Amino acid sequence: MGVTRLKRKDRRNKTFSRLEVQFLKNATNIEPGSRSAESPKSQVTLNNIVLAKAAAANN
Repeated sequence: MGVTRLKRKDRRNKTFSRLEVQFLKNATNIEPGSRSAESPKSQVTLNNIVLAKAAAANN
């Protein structure tokens, strides 16, 4: 038997379900504690500092 192609709707559902699982993995709650604390050198922390300075400058 040959490989069957998914219909467009099924391909879309497959893609969306994969992306949804990935999003849910990324959106897990970060619990307080030393292991889950954001590193002070991480890009997210640095971006938040810059945004806080910009917001303070605007007010």
